Amino acid sequence: MEKQKFNLTNAVIAFLIVILFIATLFSILQKPGQRAATRVVVPVPVQQDAPPDAGNSRQGRGGGPADAGNPQQGRGGGGPPDAGNPQQGRGGGGPADTGNPQQGRGGGPADVGNPQQGRGDGGPDTGNPQQGRGGGGPPDAGNPQQGRGGGAVRNVPAVRVKPVERGDISNSILINGDVLAAREVSIFPVVAGKIVELRLRVGDRVEEGQVVAVIDPSRPGEVYSGSPVRSTIKGTVLQAPYSIGDTVSQQSAVYVVGDLSTLVVETFVPERFSSNIRTGQTAGFFFDSMPGESFAGVVSEVSPVLDPASRTLRIRLRFERNDPRIRPGMFATVRLVTASRRNVMVIPRAAIINTYNTWIVFIVNPENAAERREISLGLESETMVEVLGGLLIGDLVIISGQNFLSNGEPVRVLDENPNQ
Repeated sequence: MEKQKFNLTNAVIAFLIVILFIATLFSILQKPGQRAATRVVVPVPVQQDAPPDAGNSRQGRGGGPADAGNPQQGRGGGGPPDAGNPQQGRGGGGPADTGNPQQGRGGGPADVGNPQQGRGDGGPDTGNPQQGRGGGGPPDAGNPQQGRGGGAVRNVPAVRVKPVERGDISNSILINGDVLAAREVSIFPVVAGKIVELRLRVGDRVEEGQVVAVIDPSRPGEVYSGSPVRSTIKGTVLQAPYSIGDTVSQQSAVYVVGDLSTLVVETFVPERFSSNIRTGQTAGFFFDSMPGESFAGVVSEVSPVLDPASRTLRIRLRFERNDPRIRPGMFATVRLVTASRRNVMVIPRAAIINTYNTWIVFIVNPENAAERREISLGLESETMVEVLGGLLIGDLVIISGQNFLSNGEPVRVLDENPNQ
């Protein structure tokens, strides 16, 4: 029994010795290149996890190493560049292929050797911003129209600009007024009585001293001859409120005669503007019956006192040129110039933004970026504003598209011709 146990033990030991001998012999005979191939390669994690396309090994783009079947087209997403053919090596995980930088497309930074083709995933290609396609950086600053950074790319806003220049500007107010004849006279009889004759109608021309009516001053039991009523001025009959047979007194105006050769506009200026009103100031008149037309005028009369009830200043303005379409009694809109300056720095009103009680504008700097400027204002007209500070002559002020801009944001300047 003991002899059987001894034989079994010897057999096991002999078997182990043989196995160890065979393994040692195999390792000695193995070539150095084959020993290196037995090492385990741990691939770098990449975005694509699938293996190369087995259906078409020439186009394999799997997550593993480059396609060994055809290294010309190998595009292994995880391994280093294809060592078999460095001209086409496109290893997604390693650096750019240094063997042939013309085609190197490694996952690291852009190919420095040939920035024309460098497409590294780290940042935009600074060597040639026209072709830079950095996967993680911002749009290419050198040429924002061609920058293709992998992050969020914002469209460059389009704007219109106008250079700051010198010009004349006027401050004005809008008020309403009535057209009157420059001279309007009421014709009164010299005696009280009954009207027996009216010789004129509204619109008739009358000469100074002309008899316009006859009044009979007779009373019951007393008979008198008719008393003529004469016009005291030359002009046109504007009003004829009475008819033949009416009884009038010496305070009754039989006619109202006006000189229509000179018309004026009477209006009332609010108290806050009264200190800026003086004779000789220019104005413009607008009428609803003649839309789109403007008539020039000049302040000819300023009341020395304000109306205590309305706190307004009465003024009269004359027309610089008569127009037969303008008639007394018409309603006029008056644009009165209260102040004016010449050869000052002006910009369009559309360019100004009011933010937190601060007036700001955006200009386009030489780098084609929006630059925020705070400005101080002077006189204002309907379309232009005087700039007292914050800008220089020649600055390109953005007049359209500036409402949503931020300081330093790239912009694209459109042609000044809106039809193009």
